[in-house]
Amino acid sequence: DDGSNAYSALDQINTKNVQQLTVAWTYQTGDKADYFSVECNPIVISDTLYGISPKLKTFAINAKTGKELWVFDPFAKDGKGGGFNRGITYWKSGNEKRIFVFAESRLMAIDAVTGKQFMNFGENGHVDLNKGLRDYEGTEWHESVGNTSPGVIYQDLIITGSAVGEEYGSYPGHIRAYDVRTGKMKWIFHTVPQPGELGYDTWPKDAYKTAGGCNAWSGLSIDRNRGILFAATGAASFDFHGGERIGKNLFSNCVIAIDAKTGKHIWHYQVSHHDLWDYDLPSPPNLVTVKKDNKTIDAVAQITKQGFIFVFDRVTGTPLFPVEERPVAVSKIPGEQSWPTQPFP
Repeated sequence: DDGSNAYSALDQINTKNVQQLTVAWTYQTGDKADYFSVECNPIVISDTLYGISPKLKTFAINAKTGKELWVFDPFAKDGKGGGFNRGITYWKSGNEKRIFVFAESRLMAIDAVTGKQFMNFGENGHVDLNKGLRDYEGTEWHESVGNTSPGVIYQDLIITGSAVGEEYGSYPGHIRAYDVRTGKMKWIFHTVPQPGELGYDTWPKDAYKTAGGCNAWSGLSIDRNRGILFAATGAASFDFHGGERIGKNLFSNCVIAIDAKTGKHIWHYQVSHHDLWDYDLPSPPNLVTVKKDNKTIDAVAQITKQGFIFVFDRVTGTPLFPVEERPVAVSKIPGEQSWPTQPFP
């Protein structure tokens, strides 16, 4: 759901009748892929199921019968294909119905009824995720930036995180919103802050020109009623050494609340300062409701690789339970300046 909660309240299938289930139909994608598999969580709209194959072909099938309706191959022209994709995104307005998919560095819009690519979306039918991330002194880098998790829809925007490298020279994981019809970028939130932006002073002066990572690769959540987007970011690159990025390194390893319409910062909380351990936040924030002190509170819960759960007030970002900054062992590697404390909920 919008809050990234993988839970269903449906009770038609339960512990008493689950053993009676039988196979109604099987759909074969036809892909041969030794390395890649189906990681996509399919979506069902009315009677149609949409999914993505190991070679990143988007398919639509009749959810009742398993009959194939259409297949879209993003690599039909170049013969490539294969990768990880954990989901797709659906948008509807009147009679317009679009499916949004990522394949390598491309974001594409597909007609949900026919499976045809909208060629007027972006440039030549796609948005190049490599573009617009780092362009200084006329030099645009060309790392292969992709996205393995689905974007989220807010009104007529598709908002996306990214999958970037974790080595020296990797791209920054800025969060971006695009117009669902044109593919034009409407806003960008710099997860590696630019001069004059909040968090810029948590990096060396010119780090924004070279620092990478800090990407929301696991997906996004949205409070649609409040218009707040929630992201959970990964480590800054290089993720096992920070000699070139002295400081706390906002907005790496952060839960971030962003105005979904404008991309403006609302609040953030960093759960690992100056990460040297690849402590990426491995899931999108879960939007939950908590009962505490006889009050019902809309909250954000965030799990971590360390086995912690941080819980914040959804509107203010205030922790609902105490968080202690504890002294931790510091690095003795020459040139490294690890952070002397870390937060423990």
